[in-house]
Amino acid sequence: MSKVIVVGGGIGGLAAAAALHQRGWDVEVLEQAAELAEVGAGISLWSNALRALDVIGLGERVRARAVTEVAGGIRNSKGEWLSRADVAAIRDRYGLPVLLHRADLLEILRAAVPESALRTGVTVRAAHPDGTVTHSAGTSAGNLIVGADGVRSVVRRAVCGEITPRYAGYTAWRMVVTPTAPVGELGETWGRGERFGIAALADGRVYCFATANLPAGTRTEGLAELRRRFGAWHDPIPALLDAAAPAAVLQHDIYTLPPLKTFVAERIALLGDAAHAMTPNLGQGACQAIEDAVVLARSEGDPARYDRLRRPRAQLIARRSDRIGAVAQLSWPPAVAARDAVLRLTPASAQVKALGSVLDWTP
Repeated sequence: MSKVIVVGGGIGGLAAAAALHQRGWDVEVLEQAAELAEVGAGISLWSNALRALDVIGLGERVRARAVTEVAGGIRNSKGEWLSRADVAAIRDRYGLPVLLHRADLLEILRAAVPESALRTGVTVRAAHPDGTVTHSAGTSAGNLIVGADGVRSVVRRAVCGEITPRYAGYTAWRMVVTPTAPVGELGETWGRGERFGIAALADGRVYCFATANLPAGTRTEGLAELRRRFGAWHDPIPALLDAAAPAAVLQHDIYTLPPLKTFVAERIALLGDAAHAMTPNLGQGACQAIEDAVVLARSEGDPARYDRLRRPRAQLIARRSDRIGAVAQLSWPPAVAARDAVLRLTPASAQVKALGSVLDWTP
């Protein structure tokens, strides 16, 4: 039986472990944290990721814990619509995305991996192309190493040397809120160098996210900062901020990777953020990690084939996400006015068609 060492117990790592275990591999997952847990935030999974999850028998379990995300589109800070999503056309052509809590997705993936395969509290120090991994508990060896250890991956050093992640120019806040009144239409609101997004969760809570152009490493007062920036924006944003708990607000700077020349080296394959960390503007970060996992498993652990199938697509989507973020985070008033005018004039059908290269994917 072939053995795989998966470094990283997040969404991508557990998806890879589940997919390879299903194909008959002996799996060992090394996770630095003391327990497998996800932050308090929501996650959207588009139809491409759901198809990948269907391949490993987890699609229906995810759908059962999720709500169909019917984002209304994009508004300005006054609440005026700049762009309305053609939900019916998206549903008919690609299928609608679903939204669930990240912890629920992690739980589903973890249940698909043997408990004996999970090793927490293990810090990986180095990976080697011959299939060995040195870590705080000793050494592990396998026929394949999967580097799923995030944007600051240790495993990636064995593939590409030192790669410095790039700061995207903006920070992000995330939180899950229990609203005190029904929330109306969902979607994103774009301002000048700032954005606020609202999405529903299946249990009646609401997932909120926000961004702002700030120097890298700027720490803010969390909820107080959000209220200062967005408290005068259109409803229901002020009410959601009033209902939020300060401890629920998470802040993370957004980092990406430059395009890697390869995702693989001998017995090592990178996936997810370790291979192609991208901005969240297309909602494809986790989706691409899940695609990676399923393609790697169906490639029977052949790193070269995996690289050939995955690198062009993942890097294309990362570039598109970067471009969208650059437009969404515009702050110079004339540029913002031009952007908003273009959004108003762009037909919904063009937006639906543009999603094709991202969502028309099957394993």
